[in-house]
Amino acid sequence: MTDKDTLIEFPCDFPIKIFGKNDASFIKAIVDIARKYYPDLKDDSIKQQESKKAQYISLTITVFAKDKKTLDSLYVALSEHPDTKMVL
Repeated sequence: MTDKDTLIEFPCDFPIKIFGKNDASFIKAIVDIARKYYPDLKDDSIKQQESKKAQYISLTITVFAKDKKTLDSLYVALSEHPDTKMVL
């Protein structure tokens, strides 16, 4: 599949939402994974929202996606973290 096989027009700002355990080590690990694929990721591109009981957290990370391959690789890496519940 190439960039032309998707509805996304690259390059673009692309938000990714990650749900997982509300723990500082989880948040750091997710941000570290994102920065592995997008080293220029700025702190203000990362938003956090705790669940009602503060047991879980959602992180919305907006990356500047230049191609589908890197974006797909990031999705896989985020999904493989053991404390990740869902990636959208």
